[in-house]
Amino acid sequence: METVAKRLYEGMFLVDSAQAAADWDETLAVINTILQRADAEVVVMRKWQERKLAYDIDHKTRGTYILCYFKANSQRIAGIEKDVLLSEKVMRVLILSTEGRPAAMLEKDIAGETEEKPAKPATPAPVAPAAAEAPAAAAAPAAEAAPAEPEAPAASPEPTAEPTAEADAPAAETDAPSAPETDSEETEKVAE
Repeated sequence: METVAKRLYEGMFLVDSAQAAADWDETLAVINTILQRADAEVVVMRKWQERKLAYDIDHKTRGTYILCYFKANSQRIAGIEKDVLLSEKVMRVLILSTEGRPAAMLEKDIAGETEEKPAKPATPAPVAPAAAEAPAAAAAPAAEAAPAEPEAPAASPEPTAEPTAEADAPAAETDAPSAPETDSEETEKVAE
């Protein structure tokens, strides 16, 4: 008989939140049964999170995610996914190989340790400026926070009190049509 090395996998099982809350042990037993059928060795299994689903699955709006690390033959993964499809208790499953992950990160995940991100401060911490730069540094944030005053458009000329000759000439042409010069010459000839 040929022995095949079992690889470590990470499985995320999604179950109905109401069912998980009503009978947690039964929910874990269903997942264990699915894994045992595939001759998988469970390393660790725990509740990851309960969340509102992005869309309804079988008319359910909330789900509980169960994170499971297990060792299994790579040829048996398709059988686990098929058993989940046939199961009425497990809504979805995602199984990933852990081969590409760093060993230190994998050990933390299996142990259940979470990586805490540093909390963002509400405002940036002030840096102590040099004595000469202190007034300028204090004035800069105040200038940024103050609303900008509306500026007058630079392209539009301001009207002046006295009309210019250039302004009057086009207005005269557009307001009243002038008589053609030929008519005035003709009237002078007729008068002579």
